[in-house]
Amino acid sequence: MTVDGFQDERFEELRRVFAEHLDSGEELGGAIAVNLDGETVVDLWGGHRNAARTLAWERDTIVNVWSTTKEITALAVLMCVDRGLIDLDAPVARYWPEFAQNGKDAVTVRQLMSHTSGVSGWEQPFVVTDMYDWDTATSRLAEQAPWWEPGTASGYHANNQGHLLGEVIRRTDGRMLKQFVAEEIAAPLEVDLQIGAQPEDDDRIAEIVPPPPLPFDLESLDPDSPVVKTFTGPVADASAANTVAWRRADMGALNGHTNARALARTFSAITLGGTVDGVELLSPSTIDRIFEEQSRNVDLVLGVPLRFGIGFALPEPDTLPYIPDERTCFWGGWGGSLTVMFLDRGLTVSYVMNKMAPGIIGSNRSAAYVEAILAADL
Repeated sequence: MTVDGFQDERFEELRRVFAEHLDSGEELGGAIAVNLDGETVVDLWGGHRNAARTLAWERDTIVNVWSTTKEITALAVLMCVDRGLIDLDAPVARYWPEFAQNGKDAVTVRQLMSHTSGVSGWEQPFVVTDMYDWDTATSRLAEQAPWWEPGTASGYHANNQGHLLGEVIRRTDGRMLKQFVAEEIAAPLEVDLQIGAQPEDDDRIAEIVPPPPLPFDLESLDPDSPVVKTFTGPVADASAANTVAWRRADMGALNGHTNARALARTFSAITLGGTVDGVELLSPSTIDRIFEEQSRNVDLVLGVPLRFGIGFALPEPDTLPYIPDERTCFWGGWGGSLTVMFLDRGLTVSYVMNKMAPGIIGSNRSAAYVEAILAADL
């Protein structure tokens, strides 16, 4: 199958691996981009953007990237930190007074950013479509009690982190998260990146092909455990990403629509010290805060060893051995999308796709691409 785009000759093996996955059918459609020292050295795309294989994945195809969206939201919060609007160590209730209910008065913004707040989902009853109503969804979160002692461990805030952090942005900056991202990140960088998607973009969005069921037997677990409460509040439905209602919502944990090229350029800001082509998003001191370790434990929701800094995961070789333990931060999305910043190498890597693989953090495909990139003579 034809792979379009270009790559520096050092990345020919990456192109071969991508083509092999497309030819085998393991990959339906996707894109990979690599930014090295501020220069785009890989911009590849290929396959199909629909399950029927009648529409080609094109240069301007965008796709729902699931929890890779959380990186966009974290970047937005860190920009507000740089501007003095948000103090990471302040109680959330300083900005959002209603959040102090039910023992959350001391929960900090830092804990929302590092999945350690104890508020990793919504109390039932709560379904996917309830997330689309911002006021109701955030009010429900403000009313809840934490599901474990805040700050003591991470428990992945799978569906609700964008609502939690987005409300902090709304209370401080005055704009909804999707508007902040459009005006303060996408427009200045001239990147094809948005929370949700505009109606005029619907015809270029790749169709999501759901993965096998999540690797959790929820019925065998304690119904009061963070894992059960998170994954039933709400129960995930990958096919929802193909609906108009999903695309119009403001969900900074779940419904970013973009491509690999845009993600690599956007997050090169972190890799390169905060500035991209003269556009300053972050100061070096705020970037340093990303690497302040907040937790290192078997995550209470995902059940695997994870290590979180502020807003991003840090390398954890036991879980993701293909991400070396150096000054690196990253996160990915359900089904395999991934963006990784290797600060010591000046390297930013992004991969997006529409055929979702098993698992929640990365996939065999994303591992193969990262390994091929790191094997190049950089």
